[in-house]
Amino acid sequence: MHIPDNYLSPTTCAVMGAAMIPVWSVAIKKVKDEITKVKMPLLGIGASFSFLMMMFNIPLPGGTTGHAVGGTLLAILLGPFSACISVSIALLIQALFFGDGGILAFGANCFNMAFVLPFLGYFIYKFIKDRVKTEKGEYVGIIAGSYLGINFAALVAAIEFGIQPLLFTNAAGQPLYCPYPLAVSIPAMTIPHLLVAGVMEAIFTVAIFAFIKKVSPGIIYEGAKQKVKLVYGLIVALICLTPLGLLATGTAWGEWGADEITNVASSGQVLGYVPQGMANGFNFEAIMPDYSVHGLPAVAGYILSAIAGVAIMVILFKIISNFKKDKTGDITR
Repeated sequence: MHIPDNYLSPTTCAVMGAAMIPVWSVAIKKVKDEITKVKMPLLGIGASFSFLMMMFNIPLPGGTTGHAVGGTLLAILLGPFSACISVSIALLIQALFFGDGGILAFGANCFNMAFVLPFLGYFIYKFIKDRVKTEKGEYVGIIAGSYLGINFAALVAAIEFGIQPLLFTNAAGQPLYCPYPLAVSIPAMTIPHLLVAGVMEAIFTVAIFAFIKKVSPGIIYEGAKQKVKLVYGLIVALICLTPLGLLATGTAWGEWGADEITNVASSGQVLGYVPQGMANGFNFEAIMPDYSVHGLPAVAGYILSAIAGVAIMVILFKIISNFKKDKTGDITR
């Protein structure tokens, strides 16, 4: 679901980025007002969970791959505004250091995965939990929220892809950016997410929530015990397991490079050309492209990338917490 650069027009990217500015502004204010200095590092933990979950690629129908995001999980643990900030930071680190998601498309990716997913997932979860006031109701809300959240985010991404050939073409009528219309992009994105990726999102969300609820319920419930060291232990375990994401072959739909898209087939027909906007578009070289390190085996590069990404996010939020004044209060769910 990470939209690369040059699949969306600069105009589309600008509009999506502009749409996120008020969201980020409100989220930053909410986090500043509601998250205590002691709780601030939890946003780094949340960003780490999202970052790692997105490294576990899984095969999807059609020969592509996908991944969980963890947006609803973070919204339940930290609140939707904190989740927005945490996922946005995770996406920024992925784009800048690992080339996963575009620089120009950063606003669009955040709109889909840091805004639509956590907010919709959280409100579905809260709607069910408030009406079924049992542990079963809580878990039904978690499953429904996480599953529907990521699927709706995939639908929004599909629409962003699909409107490109309607709005941006060259003199010959060829699409300048994403060449696939809504009739192709919507089923290509939504069906695999409905069948597989949404299920994986729900499984990850329930499993991590249940673990945290058992070992460190203070992260979730006000006044309960908080054992963050055990949560860091889970992060270390996930880092060690990230190479499982290398087992999924194929490229995620809509994330082909210019060297790949020419040979991509849709409805039995090969595209046969590289859209002009992609061929001559913005190009950014990441430090560790595709979570790899030059000269190291793929598994070692993947683990090192996971360590680097988590370290950056944890350290970043700890630094932010050092500049935050002490205040009473706690996270509200």
